[in-house]
Amino acid sequence: MTPGARVAATIELLDEIVSRAERPADLVLNAFFRARRFIGSGDRRAVAERVWGILRRYGQLYWWLERTRHPALQAGSLARGIVAADLALVDKLELKAIEAMFDGGTYRPAPLDEAEFRALRQMEGHSLPHPEQPDWVRLNVQEWVAPHLQEAYGEAWGREIAALETPPPVDLRVNRLKATVEEARAALKREGIETEPMRYASHGLRLKRRLSVVRGEAFQNGLVEIQDEGSQLVAALVDAQPGMQVADYCAGAGGKTLAMAAGMNNKGRVVAMDVLETRLDRSAQRLRRAGAHNVERRAIDADNRKWLKRQAGAFDRVLVDAPCTGSGTWRRNPDGRWTLRPEDLAELVPKQAAILDAAARLVKPGGGLIYATCSVLPAENERQIEGFLERHADFAVVPVADIWRDALSSEPPAEVAAGPYMRLSPLRHGTDGFFAATLVRKEAAPKEIPKDTPQDTGASAEEEAA
Repeated sequence: MTPGARVAATIELLDEIVSRAERPADLVLNAFFRARRFIGSGDRRAVAERVWGILRRYGQLYWWLERTRHPALQAGSLARGIVAADLALVDKLELKAIEAMFDGGTYRPAPLDEAEFRALRQMEGHSLPHPEQPDWVRLNVQEWVAPHLQEAYGEAWGREIAALETPPPVDLRVNRLKATVEEARAALKREGIETEPMRYASHGLRLKRRLSVVRGEAFQNGLVEIQDEGSQLVAALVDAQPGMQVADYCAGAGGKTLAMAAGMNNKGRVVAMDVLETRLDRSAQRLRRAGAHNVERRAIDADNRKWLKRQAGAFDRVLVDAPCTGSGTWRRNPDGRWTLRPEDLAELVPKQAAILDAAARLVKPGGGLIYATCSVLPAENERQIEGFLERHADFAVVPVADIWRDALSSEPPAEVAAGPYMRLSPLRHGTDGFFAATLVRKEAAPKEIPKDTPQDTGASAEEEAA
């Protein structure tokens, strides 16, 4: 493809993503390229990287369109204006070079009109950041989200959110049911894929450069699964041991389910639960590939209501990976910065509380409840745990550092050791943004025996009388 044709494809794809905001951008992108198989792999990569980069810096680009009164704001050609601004401010192309791409030729965008030229001239010589941009624009987040982020990170919020703009690495979890870390690493190397051990997750590998692994033998044979290091750490904090009864209450497609089943060496039982049976169905292939045989799938629906009621107090561990805003995954899903609405957060907070209450009923006395989100917003994290403890006096927080030492056989990061919860971020840990709290259900207190009642010491009646 010519540079102009790549620009045209970028405009078309970005327009589809913006106009179909109800669908995740990655699904829109995959469908876009499936319908255009004539686009070569190099061109697909270039277009995708441009679109993903634009979504990460969309707030600043939109600010420039407003500043220059770009006609795209009124003409229904927002994607076209955003892409042209990106070429001017990020690539720093001269107007002549941009005009050559927008010349109306075959597979290239229509020529720029005078109003578009006038706006681009005002951008000429400038960079994407500008001293007049508010903090929330500079950090490419919506204005209403900024106070939540400031609450989460304090004075460091700018650096933390900037780290969420960086492209993520490819992280793999080695499946202990089929390979050691060394064996998996060697198998990947034979495929030309270089990896390095992870900083925290003892069974994780990180690719040294972004490559696709899903068609290789190591992946197809179940030696590795794609899973962010932060997600691996959440699963590790469950500390699922062989022989235990474990519930993954919001299992989704089963990433953490697989990790826990591997840690249990297929001994005991993991019950993967979700309100959407279709999600559980998608996990079936992954379970077969991994060789995980101790996993049972259960939909949380009317048909299983009686079964669920009978499971009260039956589980040693219950993981609640709650539905959330996904703000911790913005480096992977940059469109989430712009599709998240205040009403989404308002709806999620009571839903999370209800899920946590329901899942707590499954925990046996002395058992563990692990609450996690891939969000960085305190309303979904610390505030949820505070509210839960007010409603459930029979639960108590166990400092994550204590669980970390047992489950990961290593010292936790300093900030984890300093507080009761785990908070992970791209800036400090190189992971997605994750929160996790580990709680225990208190053992029932023994009934007090009246002072005038003989205690059973195991002695005979004659010995008691003596």
